[in-house]
Amino acid sequence: MHSHSIDPWRHEHVFLGEHHDRNERRIWIVVALTLAMMVGEIVGGTVFGSLALVADGWHMSTHAAALGISALAYLYARRHVRSDRFAFGTGKLGELAAFASAIILAMIALLIGYESVVRLINPVPIAYGEAIAIAVLGLAVNLGSAWLLSGDHHHGHHSHGGHHHDHDHDHDHGGHSHGGHSHGGHHAHDLNMRSAYIHVMADAATSVLAILGLLAAGLFGWTWMDPIVGLVGMAVILGWAYGLIRDAGAVLLDTVPDPALAAAVRTTLETDGDRVTDLHLWRVGPGHLAAIVALVSDHPKPVDVYKARLAHLEELSHVTVEVARCEDGRSGHHPRRRHAA
Repeated sequence: MHSHSIDPWRHEHVFLGEHHDRNERRIWIVVALTLAMMVGEIVGGTVFGSLALVADGWHMSTHAAALGISALAYLYARRHVRSDRFAFGTGKLGELAAFASAIILAMIALLIGYESVVRLINPVPIAYGEAIAIAVLGLAVNLGSAWLLSGDHHHGHHSHGGHHHDHDHDHDHGGHSHGGHSHGGHHAHDLNMRSAYIHVMADAATSVLAILGLLAAGLFGWTWMDPIVGLVGMAVILGWAYGLIRDAGAVLLDTVPDPALAAAVRTTLETDGDRVTDLHLWRVGPGHLAAIVALVSDHPKPVDVYKARLAHLEELSHVTVEVARCEDGRSGHHPRRRHAA
């Protein structure tokens, strides 16, 4: 067989999210806004002798670092999208960035909690007017950033059908079937975008709680309110960080993203005496799932038949099918794999 004759069956593993480029651009803008705010606060605080301003500036730097990780993940995934080094493409770079970002978020929350406890034990005088002004400015920047990032992190994308790549064990390859739009779902969420959004919202929540605490302390003399709302903020942010670590970690560990879809694959293929003996379903990128299915059959059919059965499951972007024939004609016994002639 000449090399050019198999070209129609070759395929790329491009499993980036549908809005990858747009999300990357938006996160870079938010990184720039956050860095500008950070530098302004640190420089302003140093010039005017405000420790609160300097402290908030360094606090912003941690969010800027986490957002930078998200932006660089988009950049790296895009630039290496066709690299042969990645067995299933670079679609999961976002989950790796989200996991790292969530760890940073948890550390920020614990730091806020530590500072709050220290303030409860050893109260310090607060310049309320200046502190509230800082919190309001920070809130304005965070709300603008949240608006930029609020496009798709919270709902499913439609994935523009990648090819369904199907292979049977003896290399009898079927053609490519162009999937249409999937119906979306939790496996379509861009966790990298969600992590950036959560960082911005965490900072916004911190600013809102700080404003409330400072107002209560300034108006009613409740100096304990400022550290108390800090502890509340820690609890809220830790909850968000935990959810992000759980979801990103699940993708990185290749857990089954959709048990209902796995059941549908099995039910769809187990007809006419064919039986599924092994099934792997995992996420390879936002809106892209991959499946490897091993079948045993008394009368193995061409791979096109199995491909046609799965064609309606448009969430599947990469499918590999292995078919084996039973030696004695009964699917419950040991199969004999088909080999190429």
